[in-house]
Amino acid sequence: MRINNLTFEQHVKRTANELIRKKGYVCAVDLLLESVFLSKKDYESWRFGKVDYLEKVCNVNLKKLSLISKIIREQSLKMKLSQSLTVYNTWGKRGKRKLRFSKSGDRNLEKAYATHHLNKDIIEKMKEKKARESAR
Repeated sequence: MRINNLTFEQHVKRTANELIRKKGYVCAVDLLLESVFLSKKDYESWRFGKVDYLEKVCNVNLKKLSLISKIIREQSLKMKLSQSLTVYNTWGKRGKRKLRFSKSGDRNLEKAYATHHLNKDIIEKMKEKKARESAR
């Protein structure tokens, strides 16, 4: 399916906003999964260390992946979201090792993929709601 950059950008912004409302944060990995640019099966293969780097299994080219990161950063600044660098390690019993997102392993690119953009107000409300529910 080919879509132009404007449609793609609108889709990414809409998906990012949905993730923020639903989870209180947005990150590249969740956006890729939600947008079906990354299958759950391929994501799990990467998490178990069976895939060298995440970009290898994404169903969208590097230019679009770069655009996704740019849009997430712009949305984060616009919405005044907090940034939290998250370490992604392999799953499984064979010992933990840090996962790579990109073929190049460029530090700035890896950081962009690993950063979660948090809406602390939404997260706090979610925590309060969960506490109320568990107190019942």
